Amino acid sequence: MSSRPLAVIAVGGNALIKDAAHQSWPDQVSASAEAMAHIVAVIEQGWDVVVTHGNGPQVGFLLRRTELAAGELHTVPLDVLGADTQGATGYMFTRLLHGEFARRGLDRQAVSVVTQTVVDADDPAFGRPTKPVGSFMTAQQAAEHAAADGWVVVEDAGRGWRRVVPSPAPRRIVELDAISALVAVGYTVVAAGGGGIPVTEVGADYVGVEAVIDKDLSSAVLAGQLGAQLLVISTAVDAVAVGFGTPAERALDRLTAEQALAYLAAGEFGAGSMAPKVQAAVDFVRAGGERAIITSPERIVEAIAGTAGTTIVA
Repeated sequence: MSSRPLAVIAVGGNALIKDAAHQSWPDQVSASAEAMAHIVAVIEQGWDVVVTHGNGPQVGFLLRRTELAAGELHTVPLDVLGADTQGATGYMFTRLLHGEFARRGLDRQAVSVVTQTVVDADDPAFGRPTKPVGSFMTAQQAAEHAAADGWVVVEDAGRGWRRVVPSPAPRRIVELDAISALVAVGYTVVAAGGGGIPVTEVGADYVGVEAVIDKDLSSAVLAGQLGAQLLVISTAVDAVAVGFGTPAERALDRLTAEQALAYLAAGEFGAGSMAPKVQAAVDFVRAGGERAIITSPERIVEAIAGTAGTTIVA
């Protein structure tokens, strides 16, 4: 059984797509190789690691494909598309991790687990969908989908209409015991991609729902339920900042949960960007985790050593 400390490291779906000109599968493989090299450097430092990842852009691509093929093939529900992205990204990550282990002479193996995340059927989020998914539409197309498919559609800042789906809070990771057992015998596990496939409990069954779970909040739940010592949320910036984008911008190197919540309440962090990352970090340390770190992939090793990034403690 492994005696190494455990870190859960979350990789953003946008981290795999550098810009609009680099969205292809080879481009994503190249970006993922960089991210996996940083993660293996953490493993070299003596940590066991569970890797989670976002899937926003990837699900968007799959949704667009189903829309374009709607005249020829059946459509695919959102929970199944989430599973598709978990399989593809998990395959990519584990393949790249294997190569990085071999180059560094590490006797390690990686495995990917298609992961379901339980949400409450009565979560208030189901009554107010807010998460945009899929392509932009004209007002007529939006009205047609709303009538025929029951979609909730909204106008998006003058750019067109989009479908919105609920983003319920993650409660429990279905495959927790399997992930824990794999970590215990030394595997590096890729899990909870895209926050996990959202499912509700109906009697003895799990039933997939049309929703999107925030991957950072799910990563915090997974890390807490695994008893991990560390949660690392990688993002596009080296550290959390207040006054972001203004002349008064100031990076934060260390926060207590109370300080982080005060900044959240003051609206210092973007609702769709940094706020859920900070909230996930607070949730993790308040549930017993030793510390959470928010930083860029390139600075993860330094951040764990305490010389970069933003560390949040209880």
